[in-house]
Amino acid sequence: MRQPTPHGALRRLDVLVGAWDMWADGRSVGPVRTEFAWLEGGAFLAQRVDVTADSALPGPWEAAAPFPTVSLTGYDDTTDDFTTLYADGRGVGRVYRTSLSDGVWTQRRAAPGFHQRFNATFSDGGDTIAGGWERSKDGELWKPDFDVTYTRVGTSPRA
Repeated sequence: MRQPTPHGALRRLDVLVGAWDMWADGRSVGPVRTEFAWLEGGAFLAQRVDVTADSALPGPWEAAAPFPTVSLTGYDDTTDDFTTLYADGRGVGRVYRTSLSDGVWTQRRAAPGFHQRFNATFSDGGDTIAGGWERSKDGELWKPDFDVTYTRVGTSPRA
């Protein structure tokens, strides 16, 4: 079967492609392996996340861990927006508005009673991503949910 022709705007996501170790909650959770790969000839970016034999999931993470997770990101050429579809091991499915430009990666979700947003920045030549998730009941008053740091596999974080 033939592959679709990916829109050039998807190249903005190239910086994510590869394997990463993700740490959360001040490095108390992790490493959790995260892999980004192109699907359908580059028309969609897949993100797969799962624990490894070395992963630590303390306290509340152990009881509510979402792993494994999978996300698919695609592009709408009429609005210049990325959309990410998310599913996890708890049976949760969500849709996020996603952007990645000028070294900043964001995801947003507005849902009655449970709004979410994610902001992260790239550093170390693109080998580290640091940021965090926030949540809100009304979309106006935001509270931190958890921080995350991604380190590209095969590199060591610089101080």
